[in-house]
Amino acid sequence: MAKDKSLLVVKLFNFSLYGALAVLMSYFPLYFQEVGFSAVTIGMLLAGGPFISIFANPFWGYWSDRLQNIKRILIIMLIGNIIVVQIVFQFSTLPLVFLAMLLFFNFQTPLFSQSNSLILNTIEGTPYKFGTFRLWGSLGWALMAVAAGPLIGIVGIKNLWILYSVMIIVTILIGLKLPRGKVEGTKSIQKGGYGKALLGNKYFLVFVLLGVLISVPNSINHTFLSLYINQLGGSVVLVGWSAFLTAIFEVPVFLLFDRYLKRHTPTMFGCLVLVSLLFVIRWYLMSIATGPMQVVFFQMLHCITFGGYYYIGTTLTAKLVPVELRASGQAIYALTWGGISGIIAGVFGGWMFQELGPNTMYLVSTLISLGGVIGFGVLWLRISKAEKQNISIDGRSENLPS
Repeated sequence: MAKDKSLLVVKLFNFSLYGALAVLMSYFPLYFQEVGFSAVTIGMLLAGGPFISIFANPFWGYWSDRLQNIKRILIIMLIGNIIVVQIVFQFSTLPLVFLAMLLFFNFQTPLFSQSNSLILNTIEGTPYKFGTFRLWGSLGWALMAVAAGPLIGIVGIKNLWILYSVMIIVTILIGLKLPRGKVEGTKSIQKGGYGKALLGNKYFLVFVLLGVLISVPNSINHTFLSLYINQLGGSVVLVGWSAFLTAIFEVPVFLLFDRYLKRHTPTMFGCLVLVSLLFVIRWYLMSIATGPMQVVFFQMLHCITFGGYYYIGTTLTAKLVPVELRASGQAIYALTWGGISGIIAGVFGGWMFQELGPNTMYLVSTLISLGGVIGFGVLWLRISKAEKQNISIDGRSENLPS
């Protein structure tokens, strides 16, 4: 009974956490536009998150593994999050806003990876699958993003901080009931073992580096989508519906992956090739869009592209990294989506949006993703060959994980 209750709390926590971040991140670009910042400036402000995440993700991941208490780390980050965000909304001059955003991102960017680690550790040794819990995050993102649109239309975009603060407070209250997130029977972490276990695995390292090619276009889209819809004549309510549709269909995708995805390493890398190819198609369609409704419709591909890559990547990372370093492994994987790629997306994407236009921006994104498809295709062939030769790729056993 206690175990069932803790599992329910994990689901509710993910719903509330993702819902809160949907309220903020879906409308942040519109808020900054309202206070007078240009597209390039907005890109630079949001690029601060990926920059900080390069340090914040490994830092918080290390302490989660060191303390074997992910719950405590999550609560600390949420409290820091709600305190700093109040400062962000009080400033209007660029240098002060930029500094406040850097501090905010220190507490915000690792939340997803650490919540994933909590899920994986909580279901360790049980018949439950990752997607069954992660889909609650998608539900929270979808429902809160669409619900926030009409509310923001009433209270005004400058009062965005009120909606976000209420959601974070609710998330903290739920988080107090979370399980600790420690896997029983894990080995103690030896000094110097982090680098060898995490970066000594060449397949994991190449997987993370190739992920940058897929995540740069995705980060560009995430940063400038609301401005694109607005430029094409769409309203703030339509922005909310776009966020709803991108997230709500992740739910069946996660359930399908739970049921049908084989936890076989070469198979999962093969799936990454297919998902990356769908990203190429998605960005090309976005580059030829002529109206806001087309953009919203094309965004529905998010469920199978980002949802598929996110699920497979999280599962793959859990297989390739020792369980006692799981939080650190997920933190490094998170850098694929929020590290260097996010910095490039914010600065380079902002320049393209303003100087070349969003259509050209998405066409360039198509070409970048195509490079990721080629890279993952080569990696998949190498791993399939290694399997036939019975060569270990996870650094923990003599045989391939299957």
